[in-house]
Amino acid sequence: MIKREKRRYLALKVSNEQHLDEHVIMDAIQASVLRLFGEYGASQANIKQIKFLPEKRQLVIRCSHKMLEKVRAAITSTVNVNGKTATIHVVGVSGTLKALSKKT
Repeated sequence: MIKREKRRYLALKVSNEQHLDEHVIMDAIQASVLRLFGEYGASQANIKQIKFLPEKRQLVIRCSHKMLEKVRAAITSTVNVNGKTATIHVVGVSGTLKALSKKT
């Protein structure tokens, strides 16, 4: 019997001077995970974008619960987004979107 994969949702806050597109931010996060953990680690992380709130500069992503700490490490190590200096902070982590929206 195949078990369903457990997921964690992360709310991220992007701090920079310029406006950045959500696809550019996701590419930077994916590149950071790939750089730190290789292709196998990136495939195990299974990172997906859920929603982007441009007025708050928040991005909600989903990842595997087994790779949560590694994804957080990769997000912390991301300092350049599309050649521009930017920092990404993890605002909250939860197992459901509803609980995550209450935390942030």
